[in-house]
Amino acid sequence: MSLFVYKEVDAKSLPAIAFNSVLICSTVLIIIGTSAGFGRILTISQVPVRIAEFILGITTNTYLIIFMINIMLLIVGTFMETNASIIILVPILLPVIQQIGIHPIQFGVIMVLNLAIGFITPPLGANLFMAVQVSGIKFDDIAKGIVPWIIVLIIVLALITVIPALTLWLPNILGVAI
Repeated sequence: MSLFVYKEVDAKSLPAIAFNSVLICSTVLIIIGTSAGFGRILTISQVPVRIAEFILGITTNTYLIIFMINIMLLIVGTFMETNASIIILVPILLPVIQQIGIHPIQFGVIMVLNLAIGFITPPLGANLFMAVQVSGIKFDDIAKGIVPWIIVLIIVLALITVIPALTLWLPNILGVAI
């Protein structure tokens, strides 16, 4: 588009642009690959199963269980790649969530939001590393600048967790939610 339509880039600069793209993407792909490997190790050692048993063994209080799951997902989202986290944790946590009366759609929104918050949370937030590569701003400056956004997202997460109608109103209108 930049070469043919907008004519902002000339053909001679395409190799440099491609090289810079590879450098930017490689950092993130290394983090994702490492996280996926870590996810395999967790799965083999059955850590998610133990976590689910631990959560149900502590209490039967719905709000306390979903609070513990939120904390766990925030931590997992910080250190693991999102797709690996979903693949590993959904089969383990979904039965627990259904047992305590949380709708699967609400849990899906809660999980994705938790992992998205983790994805931008230092020290390993992969999106922060991408922002550093693209913007040229120091990691420390980006990490400080993201804090207000993380606070807002955590407030939204708390509201979505406590008020199911926020996530289920549209599926209810469409006749999807039960």
